[in-house]
Amino acid sequence: MPPRFTPLETLTLTAAQQQVVAEVRAGRRGTAPANVVAWLPHPELARRAAHLGELVRYGTSLPARVSEVAILAVARHWSCGYEWAIHAGEAARAGVPDEVIDALGRGDTPALPPDQRVVLDFARELVSAGTVSDATWDRAMAEVGETGVVDLVAVVGYYTFVAFTLNAREVPVPPGAPSMPERGRDAG
Repeated sequence: MPPRFTPLETLTLTAAQQQVVAEVRAGRRGTAPANVVAWLPHPELARRAAHLGELVRYGTSLPARVSEVAILAVARHWSCGYEWAIHAGEAARAGVPDEVIDALGRGDTPALPPDQRVVLDFARELVSAGTVSDATWDRAMAEVGETGVVDLVAVVGYYTFVAFTLNAREVPVPPGAPSMPERGRDAG
């Protein structure tokens, strides 16, 4: 059986695929991440999803240190090693302490400031149940506001889509990137 994922540098691209890669590289990311490469068989999907991803990653009302907590919760929930590897580093650069990143990787619940804690609870509930409780909704509204809640749902939904893509295509963790820790005592 052929591999499910072929790295960009070994692909022969159509003109439409080349255009998508060029557009994505010209954006904030500066590179075409593996999820975009995995979507290239459908260039228009890759283009639109990449634009949404750039918005969700860089253009929400949530500070990076907050949204990265949600992304790590999604990566842990779906056991997406590639997503974890990339966003553990992004979370560290955004100011999330290493011990918090490690705890999130184990599925444990670290001590967090209120805005990060509600985002973690919200993300975990949403990926587990497909909705959130009234109590979690109310806490999120109080901490990040209605725009922040809309943005949080978008972050969780988009990175779930990314995790599904990466897991289904069996995209390997980049060499030298951090591995997702084994599940810990709090994780189910």
